Amino acid sequence: MKIIAGLGNPGDKYVGTRHNIGYDVLDRIALDYKIDIHERKFKGLVGSGYIEGEKVVLVKPLTYMNLSGECIREVTDFYKIDVNEDLLIICDDINLEKGQLRLREKGSAGGHNGLKSIIAHVGDGFKRIRFGVGDRDGRIDLADHVLGHFPKEDWDIIKEGVLGAEGAVKCWITADFATAQNQYNRKKNG
Repeated sequence: MKIIAGLGNPGDKYVGTRHNIGYDVLDRIALDYKIDIHERKFKGLVGSGYIEGEKVVLVKPLTYMNLSGECIREVTDFYKIDVNEDLLIICDDINLEKGQLRLREKGSAGGHNGLKSIIAHVGDGFKRIRFGVGDRDGRIDLADHVLGHFPKEDWDIIKEGVLGAEGAVKCWITADFATAQNQYNRKKNG
């Protein structure tokens, strides 16, 4: 069994923001694999189903980004999974080009408060897909940037990235994470 969590903030005012791209990827996976992620438990929204024959639990923490680890810890403790093998976190990354994916087996938070919270609760050995949302203009506050919406001209790139992230999840499940890294860790336009 695999646990796949998409990070974001709950509430209508955060829908479609850069910080909620993890939620967006999870919504795409849920749609394509007919998984309902509306059950409230573990301080999040949870749904279970199958991706290519593998049992999965999809999780959207409702603790707000900075406390995501509380939800993730409750889910991983309940299902008694090996966090290093069977947990995947999907989140935004301002250090990557819009739509670019970076898959990592483990690592630091890299300044991301949601990852920082998860690391504090379960350690740093979990797998992650970091989704590029582009860096901010130096005059724009970081919080305003990540809580802002993608401009209309970026929608095609973002949709392509969401489909790529879904493909990476499927590849992890059907092959392994190293294969997913080889296929999906590449720069845009190159």
